[in-house]
Amino acid sequence: MHKAGGEYMETKTQTHSGELKKELDTRHVNMIAIGGTIGTGLFLASGGTVSEAGPGGALLTYAVLGIMVYFLMTSLGEMAAFKSVSGVFEVYPSKFIDPAMGFAMGWVYWLGYSVTLAVELSASAILMKYWFPDTPGIIWSALFLAIIFGINILSTRAYGESEYWFSMIKVAVVVVFIVVGFLTVFGLMGGEFVGFKNFTYGEAPFVNGLAGMIGVFFIAGFSFMGTEFIAIAAAESKDPAKSIPQATRNVFWRILLFFIGVIFIIGLMIPYDDPNLLQSDLEAVAMSPFTLLFQNAGMTIAAAVMNAVILTAILSAGISSMYVSSRMLYSLAKSDKAPKFLGKVNSRGVPTNALVGTAIMGALCFLSSLVGDGAIYYLLLDGSALLGFIAWLVIAASHYRFRRAFVIQGRSLKELKYRAKWFPFGPIFAFTLCSVIVLGFNYQDFVSGTIDWLKFFVTYSGAFVFLICYFGYKFVKKTKIIPLKEIDFDNW
Repeated sequence: MHKAGGEYMETKTQTHSGELKKELDTRHVNMIAIGGTIGTGLFLASGGTVSEAGPGGALLTYAVLGIMVYFLMTSLGEMAAFKSVSGVFEVYPSKFIDPAMGFAMGWVYWLGYSVTLAVELSASAILMKYWFPDTPGIIWSALFLAIIFGINILSTRAYGESEYWFSMIKVAVVVVFIVVGFLTVFGLMGGEFVGFKNFTYGEAPFVNGLAGMIGVFFIAGFSFMGTEFIAIAAAESKDPAKSIPQATRNVFWRILLFFIGVIFIIGLMIPYDDPNLLQSDLEAVAMSPFTLLFQNAGMTIAAAVMNAVILTAILSAGISSMYVSSRMLYSLAKSDKAPKFLGKVNSRGVPTNALVGTAIMGALCFLSSLVGDGAIYYLLLDGSALLGFIAWLVIAASHYRFRRAFVIQGRSLKELKYRAKWFPFGPIFAFTLCSVIVLGFNYQDFVSGTIDWLKFFVTYSGAFVFLICYFGYKFVKKTKIIPLKEIDFDNW
């Protein structure tokens, strides 16, 4: 690894001992792009968006966010195809904006997905009560932590294979849901012809107007988080110049099919004021829109099947959370923004110390929820949700400066193995929308004058951590925003 001025210049991904290994095939990267987004947010919480904004409002919200995520993925795709590195959320901001931005984003991204790992451990314990109500939940959480750690410690390929097959299960369920949904709604399975009446029922299709849509932006956006995993996996892909552009090009159509299709079916099938749509917690799997649809189609064991599918989604999310957070910790260590021992890699190309550190943090966050009221745990949990939008915001800014610097320095765009379309509209649109969501999440409380300050500080705790890391690093290291003409594209 080369250094210049004490800042990050290179993260190698060669296959010799001590470095990450390129073991992910194109099929792995494609399924990581899909699997990263399909989880409990789609299976359980999707009904809540229809309830709050109506079928039309929910569809429009998901469509707008889907377009934004597409542009965000093209931004990531362009940079990752040009230079694939582990820990993109630390490296790209450090290279194209300010090393302090990379430091802050790297640490909060690691923290956010370490907390997500803890969330998945808690969720697995709740779901297992469906089959084993008398077994202490901590036993299941410990078991699943061991499984998640075991898959990650084996090899990068083990992660890729597990995510591939878990994603295949999730994709199959979503496709079946959409097909059966259309057949059921239009009476082709022997039931009542529902048609589009729920789109014209009551206040539908738009419920609560613009306020209703803004209210579900956060939920819908959180459901999309995980698509960025492919950029992190690029550093361990056998052919990133081929696999990353391919996954990026396909992600929009997958988003359109899975998210828009599912929301459309839910809006057709269930009235927006049906109380079942508000059942978004893991203990209410029986009231999931997926479960309701399969039950209406005559599938009597729908709740048990969906319970198993959601458990698969949770395991998949836990495995991916440990993977991306350990790679982020590894990248921070390689760029002297974390202790060097966290950059140690075993003979199989796995950053073992970073994995252990991530597992310990996830376990501590999980255990904190079992002590007292779990205030610290929930503070981190709610704050980490907002960090997803901040990460997207930073990546949009990184890509904008990447392309601007590329042109200003007189380099040809033909050098780019994949070129994001509609530049600069894409990163500007993503940056603007993410900024509006981050700044306006609690705007209704301020307008009404009924501000819940505890909720406010809980929601923005992750943002506060980000700002402390950013300004703290700038103060200590005296870093500055890198002028566009001085951004180095060659020495990584």
